[in-house]
Amino acid sequence: MSTKNIVLSSCVRRKKTQENNSREGSFTGFSLGNPITTTPLPEVLLAKKVHKADTLSRVTNISSTESEESKPSFTFSAVQPKLESQWREVDWTEEQRTSLMKTISSHRPSCEEVTQTRVLLLGPVSSGKSSFISSVQSVFNGRVTNRAMVGCSSTSFTKKLQSFNIRGQKGEDPTGLVLCDIMGLGDGEMTGLTLHDILSVIKGHVPEGHKFSPDQPVRSETSGYVKRPSLKDKIQCVAFVVDASKISTYPKGLRTTFQQLREHISDLGVHQVALLTHVDKICSETAKDVTQVYESRIIRDMMGKAAALLGMSTSYIVPVKNYSSELDLDVNTDVLLLSAVDHILQYADLYFQDNTQNTGLKSDF
Repeated sequence: MSTKNIVLSSCVRRKKTQENNSREGSFTGFSLGNPITTTPLPEVLLAKKVHKADTLSRVTNISSTESEESKPSFTFSAVQPKLESQWREVDWTEEQRTSLMKTISSHRPSCEEVTQTRVLLLGPVSSGKSSFISSVQSVFNGRVTNRAMVGCSSTSFTKKLQSFNIRGQKGEDPTGLVLCDIMGLGDGEMTGLTLHDILSVIKGHVPEGHKFSPDQPVRSETSGYVKRPSLKDKIQCVAFVVDASKISTYPKGLRTTFQQLREHISDLGVHQVALLTHVDKICSETAKDVTQVYESRIIRDMMGKAAALLGMSTSYIVPVKNYSSELDLDVNTDVLLLSAVDHILQYADLYFQDNTQNTGLKSDF
């Protein structure tokens, strides 16, 4: 056989092989039509095991870090259909912002023994607790400030109990609202913050500035421990904070953690609400214009996922957009933030209504 014929014969065989491979499908076992099984069964099972192990290895922490935002856990979908109308009515005006600021500034607990309402923000690391406090204070300051230190690491930046009295506008008295920041929930049950410690804070036993440690839970021997807390030391409302862009990647164990927390907190007679932060990261339209928040189908669906995670009705949950990279305030962002604060205060007032009797408030927990 001539060299030319050998070459032609080789080319024909190669072409037939390629055609056969094309008909059989790709190495993954899938063609453009129905799936086919060209890979031996043991290899398929092995691939599934490897995929499962890889998935589990990625879900190791209850929350991601803000420093990992370069690799967002949520990406905008190609199509983001809007709802026909707002599913919650909001007045996006300067007048509404002014009205909400007056309502919050004039708020006082419905109990003569207490001059301030204490609200505890509780959620995973980097969910936006400290940012929310700074954002609310920024509205009253008239400029963006970071009063509560905000971190960007995989561990909680806030290590101790910090209470922030929301100050009124310049020249005005402080409001009757105190937002309490605490270490974020971490891996496992909790990292550095146990259920016992959280309940101790709510009961008013933990002194201001106490630094939490995983190997040193709050005890009666703890320095500054409040043995007989008064009403002013206790928490009247708990606001859970969850990141909208991470809800889909939170491990399943977090739902159990929230369930346990809610059960114990409810036993103390303390009402709970929730803040869904970073809504601008899951909806491009809302990122451009925050007034679209209640017309976004994506955000409404994510509210449902947050409700399932927390084990509460969506009526308890409000979306917020914190100030982060902005230097100037925005009226619509302010309205959304202040509406969230007003929502919190309504449930904080229920604490006093539920516990007030003819002879005063119930005894200590």
